[in-house]
Order: sequence, then C-alpha cells, then structure tokens
Amino acid sequence: MSEPFRRRGLLAAPFLLPLPALGQPARSRLPAEAAAPAAAPVATPGPGAAWRGVNMAQVETHPFGGPDARLALRRAAAAGADSVAVVPFLWQSGSTSPEVSLGSDMSPAQLQAGIQQARELGLRVVVKPHLWVQGGQPGQIMLANAEAWRRWFASYTTGLLHLARLAQEAGAEAFSVGTGLSRSLARPEWRGLIGQVRGAFRGKLLQVVDSTEMADQVQHWDQLDAIGLKLYPALGRDDGPEEWTPVMRREAERMDRLASRWRRRIWVAEVGLRSAAGAAARPWEVVEDRRTQPDARVQAEVLARWLFHLDRPSVEAVLVWRWFTDPLRGGPQDTDFTVQNKLAEGVMLGAWAR
Repeated sequence: MSEPFRRRGLLAAPFLLPLPALGQPARSRLPAEAAAPAAAPVATPGPGAAWRGVNMAQVETHPFGGPDARLALRRAAAAGADSVAVVPFLWQSGSTSPEVSLGSDMSPAQLQAGIQQARELGLRVVVKPHLWVQGGQPGQIMLANAEAWRRWFASYTTGLLHLARLAQEAGAEAFSVGTGLSRSLARPEWRGLIGQVRGAFRGKLLQVVDSTEMADQVQHWDQLDAIGLKLYPALGRDDGPEEWTPVMRREAERMDRLASRWRRRIWVAEVGLRSAAGAAARPWEVVEDRRTQPDARVQAEVLARWLFHLDRPSVEAVLVWRWFTDPLRGGPQDTDFTVQNKLAEGVMLGAWAR
C-alpha cells in the first residue's frame, strides 16, 4: 500500500452514496433533494484559507439552477470540497480566426445560478472560462500577424468582460482571465486585458497555464493575484508508483520556485486523470483519444499522491478535474476524468474532511 494511502487512511474512506446500478440511464432519478446526503452546508472558509475543490462542468440535461445541479454541489461538499470552479466557454471557429464569441453551453442565467447555488451551500466560487476552438485546441491558436493578435485580444476581452461582470454580480470570489492559450502567453496585450478585467471584477484574479514550464513564459504574473496551473505530467506505469514520486516532487519544487520568484501563491486549477488503464502514462488524455478498460484504482492512488505532495505553503488552491452537474455520473465502468461515485471520491474525503 502506498504511503499517502496508509498515512491518511484513504483506502478506508467510504463512498458517500450508493453507486447507480449498471444499466440504469444517466438521467437523474432523484426528483427531490431528500435523496441528498444529510450533511449540513459547509461553513465558508476565511479569506486566507486554502481552496480545496472541484471543477464543475454543466451537463445540458442537468443545468445549474436545477435540483440535480444543487444535489451534485452538495455531494461535492460532502466529499470534502469547500470550493468549486464553474466553467463557462467562449468559442472560436478555428485556430487562425481572430474572432471570439460567447459559447452556447451555459447561458448567463445558468452561470449566475451555479455561482449562487454554490455560495448558498457555503462553497467559494472561481469562474474559470475555457475557450473552445473548433477543430483544435486553445494551445494551438496561431494568428497571422500582430494586427490579427490585436483583433483576437479585443474580441476575447469583450467576451471575458461579459463573464467577469456576471461573476461579480453573482458573488464569485475569484476569476480566471484565461485557461491554456499557450501561444499567446508572451503577448503584451495581456496587461491591458487584465487591467480591464480588474475594472469589472473586484475579487481574486488568476490565469491558468498548461504546465509549470509554461508558467515561466509568463511575465505578467505581477498583475495577477495567483499563478494558475494545470497538472497533467506523464507519471509512468500504472503499477509503478515509485516512478510517480520523482515527477510529483519535481513539479512541487517548481511551484515553490514560482511562488518565491513572483511572490504569488499557486493555484493548481486542474489536477487528475482518467479512471482508465494506462492513464498514469498520459494523464492529459481524454476518452476520445483512446478506448481502454476502467481502472478506478490508478485514478484514486494517483490523486491521493498528488494531494499529499500539494499540501504545502506555496499552494493556495487545488481543484480536481472534474465533477458534473449530473449527480449520477461516473461509477465503476466509467473511464472519464470525473471522480464521482468512484474510489477517488473517497480519496477527496479522506484528504479534505473537516
């Protein structure tokens, strides 16, 4: 048994709720919140407390504002979360297009309802917009010249300001000005964008980059309140935890250096992997990339070790990727990132239970 599991008793952490029976439809069969855990809403942590939570993705049939989304949020809180990242999307037609628009995945009313539902349960909220690039990835955006980049930033800023104002009105405590977008990180336009967002949102501002290496490309951390990172480095074999530890220590030490250099604490805005065979070698891999067998154990043990290594003064926030507004997602046959109704949900409880 690995040291984080043994020391924190994570393998013994119980599932919070019965798993849905195999073969039942994913559509929620819980019309009332009477089926929710009896745990009371969490007490909102103080302003200096660390953030421990999940990224919450809206499922179209289980929108924010509805009873299923509220139940999913309650279950996240019961699993030890005190915070949630609400993830709306902006949209771009291709990697060379300079035009960005608001996505259709989450309406303004749904975004604000999600923030309000989370806050009613005592959860802190960061609004963390992502950019959906049709046929590509946010990190692949490549504009033709400086004028095209200026057009892109103007368009992106318009959409971002709209989301920032909604987040401010609904009471979110933090807001991310970007997620990924690796080819833009050295652009001078970020400083002007951040200044405009400061005028619309009065809470904590951060930006999320794809890795600790990418963070070194950013020279505007001094304008933000925190350094945001995704954490998906290759770890090694599923059954080789001795290979994982050096990687995790290396990443943690890089975070310590970043925090010291910029005098900003680190937000691990995404950490996790699929509950799937082979996931430790390629934690960034999504379901569409590769079909494989479920493996809840590797997801749980990797997450336990990450939470162990990230429990350090330089790290202000850890947000697991991910959690859905459908409270019945996940389960033993699921091979996606969600930790819902899996061993990894018990890992969260064991690490974060108050």
